[in-house]
Amino acid sequence: MIRQSFHQELMQLEQELIRMGALVEDQLRRAVRSLTERNLVLARQVIAEDDRVDAMEMDIERRCLTLLALQQPLASDLRVVSTALKIITDLERMADHASDIAKVTVRLNQEPLIKPLVDIPEMARLASSMVRLALNAYIHRSIEEAMTMIRLDDDVDHLYASVFRELLEIMRMRPDTVAQGTYLLFVANYIERVADHATNLGEWVIYMVTGQRKELND
Repeated sequence: MIRQSFHQELMQLEQELIRMGALVEDQLRRAVRSLTERNLVLARQVIAEDDRVDAMEMDIERRCLTLLALQQPLASDLRVVSTALKIITDLERMADHASDIAKVTVRLNQEPLIKPLVDIPEMARLASSMVRLALNAYIHRSIEEAMTMIRLDDDVDHLYASVFRELLEIMRMRPDTVAQGTYLLFVANYIERVADHATNLGEWVIYMVTGQRKELND
């Protein structure tokens, strides 16, 4: 009965973690869309929802600690709980970055963009895909799905380098663009960090399944 109760609690915890991850993935997409569409209402919604993610993190953390305190998990179950604690930390930081992107939208307001936004939305699309794939790897306990983070993270890094070079060249040629160019560099950096956190999720899934830590960013 105790083991059955433990696994029921564990299933509920995992379902809440998946909901948190889906919300974070959606926040990132909407944050970047708020920038490309210059949608201040959408940006403010993303900023406000950061508190919701924080509350979900605290609730899942409480559930994890309660399981550890009141149950006697086996080694494999202990890895599942400890992995959940690590994953929600990365998810919360991703939500912070989505909120930061939305704040750039608000700060730029309706100011004309110094360049068409092409690479930045593509970076966000890849990063969102990484979050979704990492969550699927968690659900399926799939090392193969977790390993897909490597290629996608490399793709995001290459796009970030391209955006960085292009914006620096624009700012060099047109000093009046430095303020906005800097904000757009921030956005690209926030997305690159989201991809890094998604890669962390993949690493934690591999640890959960195998008991071994594998660096995917090497």
